[in-house]
Amino acid sequence: MLLYPAALPLSTQTLKLVAGLIRTHRKTIGSRWRVLDPGDQPLLTLAYLRKGEPLGNLAAGFGISAATAWRRTRETIRLLAARAPGIRDALQHAKRSGAAFVILDGTLVHIDRNQIDRPFYSGKHKRHGMNLQAIADARGNLLWVSGAIRGATHDTKAARIWQIPRLLREHGLFALGDKGYDGLDHDLVPTPFKGRKKPEWQKEYNRLHARLRGPGERMFAQLKKWSILDQLRCEPTWTTHIAKALQVLNDYERPSSCRVAGRNFPSRPPQIPA
Repeated sequence: MLLYPAALPLSTQTLKLVAGLIRTHRKTIGSRWRVLDPGDQPLLTLAYLRKGEPLGNLAAGFGISAATAWRRTRETIRLLAARAPGIRDALQHAKRSGAAFVILDGTLVHIDRNQIDRPFYSGKHKRHGMNLQAIADARGNLLWVSGAIRGATHDTKAARIWQIPRLLREHGLFALGDKGYDGLDHDLVPTPFKGRKKPEWQKEYNRLHARLRGPGERMFAQLKKWSILDQLRCEPTWTTHIAKALQVLNDYERPSSCRVAGRNFPSRPPQIPA
């Protein structure tokens, strides 16, 4: 087997912060020794998430077994996902920042499934996958990402499952949605008008809607920079943990003024004695 050096387009500070989480976790559970030290374990996980390479290949590069790589990456992903903000945290952050609205969108994360797995099959995308809902601020910064639901679920139904209209009403906000959310709640989730030969005022409404909602296209682009989401080759339930872990990592890479308060990394990794 050939080995080669590679680079990750991530900051060293991110690596240090994830290492701090691992050190704290190991101290909490009383783990004295692992094959991977707290510096290599986050590097392995970040390479897996950013590059999307098979764990067997990464394991060979780190000099460990594929089973060990599987356990250590999942341990790190769980620690990161636990720090992801909930939808209430995200909406409270948007309200405190003075926003009048947020942007709602959904996407399909491709998964490796058989043709008989119809609940995972999206007729819209013609692919098997898991449905994710997300909320962004007016600048397109990701504030919240949902858990994963089977890909056959329509965006409107997924939004109802996560009770998004009710929570928007509680926080005094509304969310701009695309045509896929038509019929959800037009007062809380305004969508563009459909059809041809629309009157001029509807066309003007659609242009304004598109202009305000346009930055929201960035939110999933931010997540999909991580190649692991190109196509997941693991159990579908892990889509939730991976998506939330990626949100936390992506959130830290943004300026501190854009982060969702209360659930992010500390400004410095905790100092744990050796």
